[in-house]
Amino acid sequence: MTSDERPISDLPDRRLLVIHAHPDDESIGTGITMAKYVAEGAAVTLVTCTLGEEGEVLVPALEHLAAERDDALGPHRLGELHDAMAALGVADYLRLGGDFRFRDSGMKWSEDRRGAVPRDVLRDGIFWTADLLEAASELVRIIRDRRPQVLITQDENGAYGHPDHIQAHRVATYAQALAAVPGFRPDLGDPWTVDRVVWTALSESKMRDGIRQLRAAGDTETWAGVDPDVAGSLPMGVSDDLIAAEVNGPEYSDQKLAALHAHRTQIADNSWFFRASDTIADFWASEHFRFASGKPFPQADKWADDLFAGLD
Repeated sequence: MTSDERPISDLPDRRLLVIHAHPDDESIGTGITMAKYVAEGAAVTLVTCTLGEEGEVLVPALEHLAAERDDALGPHRLGELHDAMAALGVADYLRLGGDFRFRDSGMKWSEDRRGAVPRDVLRDGIFWTADLLEAASELVRIIRDRRPQVLITQDENGAYGHPDHIQAHRVATYAQALAAVPGFRPDLGDPWTVDRVVWTALSESKMRDGIRQLRAAGDTETWAGVDPDVAGSLPMGVSDDLIAAEVNGPEYSDQKLAALHAHRTQIADNSWFFRASDTIADFWASEHFRFASGKPFPQADKWADDLFAGLD
C-alpha cells in the first residue's frame, strides 16, 4: 500500500524523520533520541545520505577496505549500520536514493584544525557536488510517504564543517519545503507539511561541565587542549540560548554505546566517546536541538523535553 492509499489514521501518532550524512552520525548525534522514541512507540525513520566510503579505517585488520586501497568500505559500513540500528531498535532506515547513489565526499581539516573543509581534489559522484534538486527530490519521496511531524537534521555548518554534513542540511531543508508544495512532483506522492524541523546541537554548558568533570577525574586526553573555562575554546559547542529542546534518556545510554561500538571502523574502542562514558555515567544521556522552522515549542522557562511538544 502506498502513502496515497494508506489513511493517516493507520500511522503511529508520532512520526520522526532523522537525516544524517554517514553511518555513525546517527548514533553519535541522535542515538538516545531514536532509541527513546522507538521505545515509546513512535515511528522513527533514518535516512543516511552516503555510505561513508571515504572514512578513515581505525581497525588495522580492515585497512584494506579504505578508499585508496580496495575501496570497499561502503558495503562494510552498511553492515555496521545494520548492527547499530539493531542496537537502537530502529527498523526503518534508508539510504538516500538507494545504496551507493551518493558517495561520501571526504574532507580535510582546515589550517587551524578547528573544522573540516572540502578536499582539494574531488571524486565524481560525491554528495557534496550532487545536484541539490535531484538529491532533495529523493528525500521528498520519503517525506511524503512517512509523513513525519518532526524532522531532525544537522545545522548549516554541519556541526564542524564537514561538506557532507552541510549538504545533508541543505538537502533536508530544501526537501521539507518542496514536500509541502502540491504542484511539485505529484509523482512523488501527496504533499506533506512537516510540522517542526530541528537541528542537532551540542550544548556549550553541558560540554563545559562534562570536560570539567573529566579533568577532575584525571582525564587530560579527552578534548585535549580545550580549556572549558576559556570562552570560544569549544569549536562545536552551541550557546545554550540557541537550544530549544533536550531529549534526556539515561536508560537508553547502553543502547547508544552499543550502537557506537557497532561502527568499529570509525570509532575505536579506546575512543574518547567511551573514555568519557566510563568516567561520567550519564555523559551521553542527553541530546540537544535547535528549533529551525515550523511550529515553535511551547513557551517555557526551560528547554522542551519532547520534540513533539505542542504538536497535535
